[in-house]
Amino acid sequence: MPRRKTTKENIRNIQRSGGSYHISIPIAVMRELKWKERQKVVVKKYGRSKILIADWKK
Repeated sequence: MPRRKTTKENIRNIQRSGGSYHISIPIAVMRELKWKERQKVVVKKYGRSKILIADWKK
């Protein structure tokens, strides 16, 4: 599978697996935020077409 051009590297597809949806996050963003695999995050919806994904705090 060819890589996306650098101008389009943040364009992602939504995938469905069973009853859940998945979106892949670029590895550069994961490294910048220092997030790990299976880390808990909070997803909030804003308006009609925006979401916010933030680190989960106890």
